[in-house]
Amino acid sequence: MASYRPMTVADLAARLPGAADDKTRWKLVWEFLEEYRWEPGDAQPSLLMDEPPLTGDERWDALLAALAEHLAAGHDLAPPDWAEPRVLRRPWFPAQLRVQRADALVHAPAAFRKHGVYLSAADLEAA
Repeated sequence: MASYRPMTVADLAARLPGAADDKTRWKLVWEFLEEYRWEPGDAQPSLLMDEPPLTGDERWDALLAALAEHLAAGHDLAPPDWAEPRVLRRPWFPAQLRVQRADALVHAPAAFRKHGVYLSAADLEAA
């Protein structure tokens, strides 16, 4: 029997291109976040450090960088080196509803704003 190993950001990136649609991609992101939260605090940063492969969609690459930077900041750590260049030239608002977009503009965590991804902090907590 194989032993359990939590998903890393690199594992998540490798799975995103094969997902059928954005809804499935978001489910994978939430699955990663759930596994991340269940890991002991001292083990969590190790899930962020390996450079993920590019997904073929710069929006998702920037989102992964923002996510890694945001989670690393929760441990008072600098973002992984690989995350720095993954920044969108044009902002991306993953939410479909106008009211959600307005909320994301106001409440997106700093790491997400830096990478050009406007996702409400509440959306990350709900995951």
